[in-house]
Amino acid sequence: MRLKISHTTEYTYDEPVQYSLQRLRLTPLTQPGQTVISWETTVEGAHMEVGYDDHFGNRVNLVSVNGDQTSIRIIASGEVETEDKAGVFGVHQAYAPLWLYLRDTPLTKMTKPIRNLAKAMSGDTDLAKMHALMGKINEIVEYKPGETGAQTTAEEALQKKYGVCQDHAHIMIAAARTLGLPARYVSGYLMMEDQPEQAASHAWAEVHLNGLGWVGFDAANNVCPDDRYVRIACGLDYRDAAPISGLVHGSATEALKVAVTVEQQEQSQTQSQ
Repeated sequence: MRLKISHTTEYTYDEPVQYSLQRLRLTPLTQPGQTVISWETTVEGAHMEVGYDDHFGNRVNLVSVNGDQTSIRIIASGEVETEDKAGVFGVHQAYAPLWLYLRDTPLTKMTKPIRNLAKAMSGDTDLAKMHALMGKINEIVEYKPGETGAQTTAEEALQKKYGVCQDHAHIMIAAARTLGLPARYVSGYLMMEDQPEQAASHAWAEVHLNGLGWVGFDAANNVCPDDRYVRIACGLDYRDAAPISGLVHGSATEALKVAVTVEQQEQSQTQSQ
């Protein structure tokens, strides 16, 4: 499936910003399950400084503002050819060692409620247990936007029983690690039926299983990623894979606006005829 993606992020400030530095993880790579046909990231009101690959294998661009600026606009867009691999990404490929993905983080602490959730999962194999875990998280944690934030932990979302895809992914990751399975956070895009325009990008978890390698689990939708998904970045949790992160010097109040469009290219061509 060929997906056409546009992701626009706009920051506006109530007074001029003299300096800011932002880290962009907005570039998909050709890898198992996806081939990048074209991709471009542009910025308005800021300068693209340097690009590099981090230790998780993500493509990162640094963007800076020097001098008075009241708005910054970042546009990432392109086309990606995807393949349904039933969620299987495959062998581990990154500078970071596999054991690192067993590590606790502030957002994915392996607390007692998380351990209890993981231990309650039954199955003859780790794969079966992860499918059961994904289904259970989907069942007990309601998708409810606007009620959790970037600092919400896996335990907090589990206890509240609601959250967004970021929270579902963190719970899945923390629970998998309690069972001794390396797990990581993945940020990217999802084409939703009859909803090309979205308010944000998407996120899910990947768990490393013997014989399969990395396998994706989207607990927010209770499905393993297929050809509707595009991977952008990964890491131990949201902080390592956030599409945009950084700092702003000064006391200006920031307003954020995000617009994401994901659609099948063949469909859009048919509609335009």
